[in-house]
Formats: sequence, C-alpha cells, structure tokens
Amino acid sequence: MPARASDARRAAVLGSPIAHSLSPVLHRAAYRELGLTDWTYDRFEVDEAALPGFFGNLGPEWAGLSLTMPLKRAVIPLLDGISDTAASVEAVNTVVLTDDGRRTGDNTDIPGMIAALREHGIEQVDSAAVLGAGATASSALAALARVCSGEVVVYVRSRERAAEMRQWGERLDVEVRTADWADAEQALRAPLVFATTPAGTTDFLATAVPERPATLFDVLYDPWPTALAARWSLAGGAVVSGLDLLVHQAVLQVEQMTGRAPAPLEAMRRAGERALAER
Repeated sequence: MPARASDARRAAVLGSPIAHSLSPVLHRAAYRELGLTDWTYDRFEVDEAALPGFFGNLGPEWAGLSLTMPLKRAVIPLLDGISDTAASVEAVNTVVLTDDGRRTGDNTDIPGMIAALREHGIEQVDSAAVLGAGATASSALAALARVCSGEVVVYVRSRERAAEMRQWGERLDVEVRTADWADAEQALRAPLVFATTPAGTTDFLATAVPERPATLFDVLYDPWPTALAARWSLAGGAVVSGLDLLVHQAVLQVEQMTGRAPAPLEAMRRAGERALAER
C-alpha cells in the first residue's frame, strides 16, 4: 500500500535539467485540493551518476518520486520491482516508496497519453504517424498499441533509429513502418500524429499542415504553442498538448503516491496553465 496519507510526507521530481519542470506546481495543487497540508513536493537536479546516492539517502518520510530524463531507465536497477507497463518500454517515470521499505516503479506516461487522447474524443484510429524516435516515441507506440488498429509510420533520421523503432513495434505488437525524416511532411496527413521531438524540431512542418488536418498530439508544453501546433489549430485540427499529457500522468502519480483518488485533475490543470502563462 502507499505511504499513509495522514503523515507528513515528501515527494519530488528528479532529472537533469529540471528547473523547467511543472511537476511541483501540479502536485502541490493536488495536495492543496486533497487537504494534504503536511505533504511537500520539490525538484532536484539529479543525473545518472548521482541517482544511486540520492536513493541511498531517502528516509521513511519519502512517499514517491517523479522521474524525467535521463533517469527513466537508469532507475530500474535501484528498484524492487516495476509494473508491466514500465517493463513494456523499459522506462520508469514514477517510484512509490511504501511503509515496508519497497520501492516500486511504474510508467504513467503511457496511460496518461491514452487519457489525454480520450479527453479529446480519440478512442480509436486506423493509422497514425510518429515524428521522432527517442524514449517518448517508444511510449507513444505503447499508447498506440491500444488506440491504433492499423499501421504506424515513424519518421526517423537514421537507420539505427529506424531499426530501434521497428524492434519496439514488434515488442509492443504495433505494425510499425519507418520512413526518412526528409519525408516528414507526409506524416501530417495521418488521422493521428504524435510529435515527440525537442523544441523547434518540427517548426519547418508548420507550412505543410494540410487544409483539413485531423489530430496532432504534440508532447511539448513549453514553449507553447509550437509553430506546428499553432498552425494545426488555425487550420481547424484538434490539438492535444504536452500539458494535457503532463496533467494526466501527474494525476496517476498523485493517486499512487498518496493513496487518494480521484486526484483533482482540473485544479492541477489550472495550476499548470497559470504557471505557463507567467513564464
């Protein structure tokens, strides 16, 4: 079971870089709504080399950790076990520390993506495209395993990345075809497009948005909107944002760490929107 919600507890997000993270804003908003006045949530700059030492200093007051890059795979050897969802992509973004001393890992990015899509009315598509081939792209494939009934075309820059994405497709039981990044404009015609690349990478595609675009899931949230998302929305297409993803995955983290459900999704979203508006 999660740590007792009535006790003073600590949680935090770890990563490098971490100063930009909105996770403290979202989790603290949830604590306020849930009346968890003794709970705190912080952020710590921790890289792969420092992670074992950080874990070694965790006391009994710690309830959970959120993990971002580059720690999602580095943390796995430090845990007592991970969920099937986390194992499916070999990535952990959530650690729950229980009263008996166990440290278990989960991946809330994947169900967070599915929940964000459903919130925008996307339950099933017959094909999809993914821009990029990093860790977020593999999570996108895991989400598409549940919402896409047909082929997923992944646009990549190298043969090595192409091979990796095809391997993930086989592992996740997704029909993956890879295509060259130079042909990325073709991705925009898909019923669902996942943009999983760093800021600025897809800006050149903004001028290629079709007249009647379908749905774009752009995992970025700062800066927002991206050039692609802005043009997509202007053309009348549906846009799922990185903030949508961040809020939905954070809801699941709060519920796991505190043992309290449902987490206050709308309060967390409003807090994230205010924080972004102030940047």
